Amino acid sequence: MKHRLLLLLLAFALPLSAQKTGSITGTVTDKTKQPLSYVTISLKLDGKIVTGGITDDNGKFEIANLEPKAYTVDIQFMGFKTQTQTADLTAQKTVNFTIVLEEDAVVLNDVTVVAERSTIEQKLDRKVINVGRDLTTAGATASEIMGNIPSVNVDQDGKISLRGNENVRILVDGRPTNIDAATLLKQIPSTSIKKIELITNPSAKYNPEGMSGIINIVLHKNANDGFNASLNTGVTVAVTPKINNSLDMNFRTGKVNFFATYGNNFGNQFNDGEVIREDQNNIQEFDIVNKNKSHLLKGGMDFYIDDRNTLSAYTTQNFARGIGYIDSFYGFPNTTENYSSYDIYDSQNDNQIYNTAYKHLFKKEGETLDVELNFNESKELQDITFRPTAASPIAPYNDFKREVRVGKTANVDYVNPLNEKSTLELGAEARLMRSSNVFRTTGVLIPNAVTSYDFDIYSAYATYGQRFDKFSYQVGARFESYKVKAIYNGNTDFKDDYITVYPSAYLTYTPSEKNSWQMSYSRRVDRPSLEQTTRLPEFSTSRIISVGNPSLDPQFTNSLEVNYTRMLEKGSLTAGVFFRLINDEISRILYPNPSDEENRLIMTFDNFRDNTAFGFELSTNYKITKWWDVQPAIDFSSIRQRGVVSVRNLNTGNFDPTEVTITANAFNARINSNFKATKHLSFLLFGFYRGSVNGVQNDSREMYKVDSGMRYSFLSDKASLSLRFNDMFNTMRYAFDAEHPYPSNGAFYWESRSLFISFNYRFGAGKNRALQRRQRDDNTKQGGGGFF
Repeated sequence: MKHRLLLLLLAFALPLSAQKTGSITGTVTDKTKQPLSYVTISLKLDGKIVTGGITDDNGKFEIANLEPKAYTVDIQFMGFKTQTQTADLTAQKTVNFTIVLEEDAVVLNDVTVVAERSTIEQKLDRKVINVGRDLTTAGATASEIMGNIPSVNVDQDGKISLRGNENVRILVDGRPTNIDAATLLKQIPSTSIKKIELITNPSAKYNPEGMSGIINIVLHKNANDGFNASLNTGVTVAVTPKINNSLDMNFRTGKVNFFATYGNNFGNQFNDGEVIREDQNNIQEFDIVNKNKSHLLKGGMDFYIDDRNTLSAYTTQNFARGIGYIDSFYGFPNTTENYSSYDIYDSQNDNQIYNTAYKHLFKKEGETLDVELNFNESKELQDITFRPTAASPIAPYNDFKREVRVGKTANVDYVNPLNEKSTLELGAEARLMRSSNVFRTTGVLIPNAVTSYDFDIYSAYATYGQRFDKFSYQVGARFESYKVKAIYNGNTDFKDDYITVYPSAYLTYTPSEKNSWQMSYSRRVDRPSLEQTTRLPEFSTSRIISVGNPSLDPQFTNSLEVNYTRMLEKGSLTAGVFFRLINDEISRILYPNPSDEENRLIMTFDNFRDNTAFGFELSTNYKITKWWDVQPAIDFSSIRQRGVVSVRNLNTGNFDPTEVTITANAFNARINSNFKATKHLSFLLFGFYRGSVNGVQNDSREMYKVDSGMRYSFLSDKASLSLRFNDMFNTMRYAFDAEHPYPSNGAFYWESRSLFISFNYRFGAGKNRALQRRQRDDNTKQGGGGFF
């Protein structure tokens, strides 16, 4: 009987002793007290990982249902030093940590050195590329380093596409500018960039424009004690040298921090190409020289009123001047019909941004209020001279365009962590945009005109999120009122007024410390921009004219994504798939001018029926040895494209407008390989391949190149010298084949093979916290038609 009683007591005692009632919680921040999300938390027993978790958007984590044992806790995050703690749950049920991670950077004489290699962070709603020296060595401007980033492509004109689609918003410091994206990226020095954010499926707190998402370029803004500066200068050696420089400075004293960034670029760029019309055996040859110079200045101050209130103001000034000389030759079988044209495009772009922001921190941790006012004004003057020879079908003429855009924005954003697991975000925004255009010409193809394009957007959003042991979710919606009105020579050319709801949802699942899944949905819109709606020509030649269509409707997209992140022993792996359903798609059309006996072509835009797109991307960061690491990446996208092309009727000889539907499959592959020879000397190899892509108007051929480079640091790592040999084998070019409206083929070339040399020198003192700003974006679909 006693033995049975003892066995019964043991049977109850054993499960009680093994009850999992312990938990480990904590908060992870950097030195500036900014919370770090997606930090890996690993729990070990006897050196082996038994469980773990990751931090949420507020830097918090909780690992529950733990046995009462003594654990070793490793806190790991890419770009930061790993920290190890101990948690003894035998003495207490709950252990709480406050972890401050240090950046994994070399610190000498109080100077923080930029990371050697770029790193990629997969956050809840974005992929963040922290720009290291390997990317800043890729080229002189933002446009040049964009081609080294996974999922991003840059064409020969500098236009950006994300996941094979050009409907992407480009922001600088979270704010839109009125400058064309391709022009803007050529004006920003690469060394002025701190990080690049790819937001492929933005939540409801973001403006809903951009089918393929948002690319946000964050510029350096120091907030260090005392005086700090970083000087960068570089030269690109190609046909002629091209110079770029940048200087980042700040001065922090007491409650005030002053900061400034200045950068410039200037030099001549050479391009050439040819287009062969096969049915008439004629050829068009182009020899293009662009003389460009630009200046970018960002300056401002932060005033730390007290520990809970900060007031900030800054301005960004862009000034650019470019003169393009286009020497065109038109050759025919009958050489007496040959003619040429020497055209001059003289352009000046000025853009000013003035921003004021106020941030209040409530007593409750994580509860914040942000108020921001923004004023943006841009002016563009373009004077174009067309000088064809006497044999040309058109006489010499001049075009003059003046465009002024003024934007005003006011934002209020409120974040409230309702409890340790739930967060509510609320916000409202008002955006007013006014633009006016004057077009004058001595030609006869398009009449003189005065136009305006104004829109008002009022919106409000709400998002709510919760996190659990292995799951977290966020749902939200944005409500928006949109009014637009276009005037052409005093008459209303187009107007629209509608209210729309844009929902979004995110779900994350983290089964272990090494695996993380994310699913997201959002509804987006691409509204016609001024360039796509104005009747004024975007560009014109003796053969083609590009104009807008004022009756375009908005294009709506429902986007679904699934992403996966796997932490490896020596790196990480990220993979994702996406699907889009597109309504009233905006696409280009091309047709002969029916009132033009010379059959000049008109390029414009129109809406088409529903469409779909899907794709995937895969990238990894793997350290093969202590001195060799690689970052390969591939991406694929497939989209049905529609357009109206002009097909020649063999019976009548006329051109019939015909709707064409094709499937455009785009495949890209990149690999970046870094070799560290010594503590101060490193080398790199970069390879790029883009497959051929079918198009409505023409089919693009494949593109590929190989780059090499090196970097040497000296003066106690305060200075560095970098070299990069771009396109070593001179293989890059844009080539195409087309059937309509005329069978043709062609190719365009630029100074892809070049040697980039840069020098960097850093000096300064300690580090302090800067005001963290909200991220904004614009609400118009961008599209241009230039070949040059």
